[in-house]
Amino acid sequence: MCESPEWKNALKKIIEQLRQQQYQKMLAELEEIPKSVKEETSREEMAQTILEYYGEEESITEIKRIMDEIPRRDSPIQNLLNPFVEKLGKKRKPGPKSEKQQESPSEFKKKKKTESDPDDDDDDDDDDDDGAGFDSDSSGDETQADDPGSSRSEKKVLHWRQRIRLLKENGGTNRKPVGGKVIQKCALRTYKTKEKQKKFFHLAVADETDCIKVTVYGEEQFNKVEEGRLYLFTDVEVDVVHGETVMKVTKHSKISETNGIKVPKNLELQSPFFSIEKIQSFKEETAVSVEGTVIEIEFQNDDTKENAHEFQLQDETGFIWIKLWRKKLRGMSVGDLVRVTNLTTNRYFETVSLNSTDFTRIHKMKTAAVQRVTMQTVGILEAGKEQCKLDVLINHKSRSFFIQSSLLADVLGVSLDDDFKDRLVKKIPFSAKGEIKQNKILTLKAAKATKT
Repeated sequence: MCESPEWKNALKKIIEQLRQQQYQKMLAELEEIPKSVKEETSREEMAQTILEYYGEEESITEIKRIMDEIPRRDSPIQNLLNPFVEKLGKKRKPGPKSEKQQESPSEFKKKKKTESDPDDDDDDDDDDDDGAGFDSDSSGDETQADDPGSSRSEKKVLHWRQRIRLLKENGGTNRKPVGGKVIQKCALRTYKTKEKQKKFFHLAVADETDCIKVTVYGEEQFNKVEEGRLYLFTDVEVDVVHGETVMKVTKHSKISETNGIKVPKNLELQSPFFSIEKIQSFKEETAVSVEGTVIEIEFQNDDTKENAHEFQLQDETGFIWIKLWRKKLRGMSVGDLVRVTNLTTNRYFETVSLNSTDFTRIHKMKTAAVQRVTMQTVGILEAGKEQCKLDVLINHKSRSFFIQSSLLADVLGVSLDDDFKDRLVKKIPFSAKGEIKQNKILTLKAAKATKT
């Protein structure tokens, strides 16, 4: 059934006659169209968009279904719609398979799922890597066999569960359950209300298409959910928290074990990536990820009695401090190129830094190499008989480096005696060339070295 201008014009008129609330309900039911596309498309252009995503046959069937559900069964709508519904019905040939052929691809697939063994998961055979929801098994070919001209886009099927990618795009579950694998489970936390303290915990859940942060309220659920297992989340709430879509499991929700959802091994929870310059403009507690080179690492014990690591990251647009709470810096050194995911912004007056979350991950992309640089030593942080720590400017940016005391003493021509630190202070500031790796100065050659 080739796309006809008659159906497109009728569809335009149907859309024009919908009240705003009915129009929004129609958009919510058209799940194959991404939320971003719906938001950017005007009413006048929506008919063309529907045809692009559904094709003619499927769009007629879906619009008929939606008009019945809204409901718009009145004559002005039905008189526009019925001629095309009837034409579509006549096109499907009678015969041994006529009952199946009288249904659209989506209706036939829904019926097939309902009649199948409830223990069989319908996602084993219809999941493409792109999560678009194409039917890939041979049972769906009956409809196409009767219509050799039908396109692959017209074989899209609507699933009984909401895919995570669609949930994020549309901002809701469309009253469907959400299934996925728990790829990360965080510790039980406490929050206070006026009445008492309550418990909650976070999960990262992934399906074939994407990953989402899940907040589960209630201590009783904590021991029921295990990392690495597949679950179905029913009657959940969806909210946007600090710019990030979050699924909330409340006392009204259900969590049940399921099977058959294929989750890519490399899929993980990941906030959007931004440049450091862009991050500096964000509001408090905006969810971000960032990539850059580590230029400084610090360790501290604060008043909360929790060890905190802090490091400075630099990209081509600027630099920023990142504070890690309850997390250890394993194998990371100054000079490493890293990707840091799932952070939140922190503002102190005009200064912006980043804080870790339960889901923060650090991926080392490239280990620091030996670099030849010109540096200016402007301060002595520590001076011992074995090792010194210097405050050094490289490209007008302050960094801290360790150097063997014997090498520094030899280059500057000072002796390693009790007055070593005082002798070093008298030599600064001084310029030098040398080799650095991570946070260490390996070689050093000063412009001038005088004996004292």
